[in-house]
Amino acid sequence: MQLHELQPKTRRKKSVRIGRGGKRGKTSGRGHKGQKARAGNSTRPEMREIIKKLPKLRGHGVNRAQTVNAERALAVPVNVAALEAAFDAGATVTPKTIVEAGIIRSKRGKAPMVKILGNGDLSKKLSVSDCKVSASAKEKIEKAGGSVA
Repeated sequence: MQLHELQPKTRRKKSVRIGRGGKRGKTSGRGHKGQKARAGNSTRPEMREIIKKLPKLRGHGVNRAQTVNAERALAVPVNVAALEAAFDAGATVTPKTIVEAGIIRSKRGKAPMVKILGNGDLSKKLSVSDCKVSASAKEKIEKAGGSVA
């Protein structure tokens, strides 16, 4: 066998050249004119164009109010109606006693900060301490003969 007698096992594949006569004439499958008909065209994906127009959120995440001061403790809301159902007359209401009554759950083994809201009615005398109290809740507690410290 001589060098000139060697032949490859598979035939060489020719890439189809478009727009040079033959079956792909004139516009060569590119439609008519315009940006996409030109050689060297590579339009960017549409989504990227939209994203580039958005203003940058500068390091605070989506809800800026919560992410800027994420460490602050948020009060757990408790309604006056829940106190009415869980406590007897003359009882002392603190975050610890509210957790023990099963109205709220403790966070990391501690009683969380509590805010008492004025939703519902109160007929028992309760003394509230170490809790934040809304104006309407304070009014209802004092009207029932209780006290807010």
